[in-house]
Amino acid sequence: MAVGTITLAADRTTQTVPRSSVRAAAPQATPDTRMIENVREFEDKPWVTVVWDDPVNLMHYVTFIFQKLFGYSKAKATELMMQVHQEGKAVVTSGSRDKMEHDVRRLHAAGLWATMQRDT
Repeated sequence: MAVGTITLAADRTTQTVPRSSVRAAAPQATPDTRMIENVREFEDKPWVTVVWDDPVNLMHYVTFIFQKLFGYSKAKATELMMQVHQEGKAVVTSGSRDKMEHDVRRLHAAGLWATMQRDT
């Protein structure tokens, strides 16, 4: 009979026991393929950052912030600002959830109202 050494984590003691009494961990169950496909589909939808109209910030300031934070041209930044002004909101960036959380924090730091959501 083979003999092995086991260190017990709880009390840090070492015991010599027969290998036949040491069992390997049970194999992990693999997820159903349909579940994996649903997760992939869910992960494929990008997140978006939405800027909302507010009564505080001036239009030229919002345009400036879009240029500064996202590198938009003056024309693109103005177009997005006008969409916020006229429609009440505009999607300004899209991508991973982490990136959108970062963008929302930056917009909040600049004093703009912004949220993030899954793209529809």
